[in-house]
Amino acid sequence: MADKQISLPAKLINGGIAGLIGVTCVFPIDLAKTRLQNQQNGSRVYTSMSDCLIKTIRSEGYFGMYRGAAVNLTLVTPEKAIKLAANDFFRHHLSKDGQKLTLFKEMLAGCGAGTCQVIVTTPMEMLKIQLQDAGRIEAQRKLMPQVAGGPVAAKSPTAMQLTRELLRSKGIAGLYKGLGATLLRDVPFSIIYFPLFANLNNLGRRGEEGSSPFYVSFISGCIAGSTAAVAVNPVDVIKTRLQSLTRGTHEDTYSGVTDCIRKILQREGPTAFLKGAYCRALVIAPLFGIAQVVYFLGVGEFILSFLPKRQN
Repeated sequence: MADKQISLPAKLINGGIAGLIGVTCVFPIDLAKTRLQNQQNGSRVYTSMSDCLIKTIRSEGYFGMYRGAAVNLTLVTPEKAIKLAANDFFRHHLSKDGQKLTLFKEMLAGCGAGTCQVIVTTPMEMLKIQLQDAGRIEAQRKLMPQVAGGPVAAKSPTAMQLTRELLRSKGIAGLYKGLGATLLRDVPFSIIYFPLFANLNNLGRRGEEGSSPFYVSFISGCIAGSTAAVAVNPVDVIKTRLQSLTRGTHEDTYSGVTDCIRKILQREGPTAFLKGAYCRALVIAPLFGIAQVVYFLGVGEFILSFLPKRQN
């Protein structure tokens, strides 16, 4: 990516469009991932991704699979734009006279991108998880009232209601609950993803100066995305648990990352850290495959070409 110079507005447009398309395609799987990760021993409602999606459609309707999608669709544009543009920025400044980056510098650029994106990712995930997991809590109250703690609750709050309540009760820190866990997930993800993508994508280049075909970028994005997603899934489980505000009566609460790791190991075993791993791989693979195709096809430049040029 460092060898392809793209203007900042085009990078932002590319990242935004890629995020919108990707989220729309894979959001139901992401919802299943969140609900599977939040299940604790003795309060299981779903046995698998397919079971979760089927039960969600039956109890909440088709659009129940898109609970929380509005938050993602609103914030995924700046999130993906920051992630892709930051990585490109760091790669450009770490390269010397356009020379190929070393693996260490590629990882350093990915680290910078992952660190930058949590500004948007943390509040987005915080709100999305509450909305996604609301259906699981409702299902628990219907099927296992002794576990979930009583009758079915009132209508679930909206994203705006959640935002106002968090800001009122805890200030801006309320939206950034789980920031540490988000950093622990997104920085290693980017360190793995971006160098792996760049090297896989280079395998399909046409000659020394040529670029890779779009399908190579797509496949490279899918492979790199799914690999990085599975690698950091244990931290994603921890982040999801820490950011969930509503739980059943007998479900554990956590005071921090260390406390969460200890309780999960003691009560659910190490395999609990792999909950939702295949769902996450299925979400991330097409999401980043689509992102890289949009980025490398130059959709942003195409859109900007229709805008009037500024006169000096």
